[in-house]
Amino acid sequence: MTWGIGHHPTLPRPRPHTAATAIRPTYGRPTTAPRPRPTSHAPDQEAGGRETAGTAQAAVSQTEPPTPPAPTSVRPVNPETPDFLHATRTSYDAIVGPYSDRHADHLADLPLDRSLLTGFAELVQATAPHPVADLGSGPGAVTARLHALGLPVFGIDISPRMVSLATRTYPELRFHVGSMTSLDLPDETLGGIAALYSVIHIPDDHLPTTFAEFHRVLIPGGHVLLAFQTGDDDGHERLTERFGQEIALDYYWRTPDTVSDQLAKAGLDIRARVVREPHEDETRPRAFLLARRPA
Repeated sequence: MTWGIGHHPTLPRPRPHTAATAIRPTYGRPTTAPRPRPTSHAPDQEAGGRETAGTAQAAVSQTEPPTPPAPTSVRPVNPETPDFLHATRTSYDAIVGPYSDRHADHLADLPLDRSLLTGFAELVQATAPHPVADLGSGPGAVTARLHALGLPVFGIDISPRMVSLATRTYPELRFHVGSMTSLDLPDETLGGIAALYSVIHIPDDHLPTTFAEFHRVLIPGGHVLLAFQTGDDDGHERLTERFGQEIALDYYWRTPDTVSDQLAKAGLDIRARVVREPHEDETRPRAFLLARRPA
């Protein structure tokens, strides 16, 4: 298929950081979403998830915000939660302030990446009114962009503090604490899934069950858009410090072929793949995969 570089939607205006509000599980505007279970997040930067610095209308603040409190309406971490999910949650909780400042809207200066998101939105609109989930929603800018493109979207993130921040920044949208590895959603619920720089924290042995979850919750004909850092070979890196904070984050670099094979094994057909070279301060190429659950 052909991807066009075009529409750059206007994001909802970020709101000042005020006291945290209760998180109610609903999709964007319409209906009510089932309550997601606690667990996985999308990240940033060269070693991480929702990357590259960007200052645009979606920026959370020009000054560093105080670390927001964790929402009180979400469930605590299950003691049986896999270690990698607990580590990802606590790490992003620790760096929410500086992370959101640096990566408030990583798509602002990336027209090619925005065009891929726009193409995904146009495909998913054909499945309306089924909602879309932004998995690893972080500060909420990608969720807001999808909303601006006309999709009934909600965000899910592993980090309660990220969810609290996104909820206050975009109060017209809905964000929930949850994990892409175990979505608390009925079968065949979603018209689309966006997971930009979030599967990079999923270990290899958990990737098949994660993509099986995607297949389960998608309606027939529903689409998935993935973005992740890539290279010539698969690899793994652990970070123990970011923004001066002690963390324990594992990053998994995979080739498009590796991820495509796992998607196919989960019953999702690959419809398009794009690999672009690093932009400015990025050090790794970026891969985008569009997949579809067969109708």
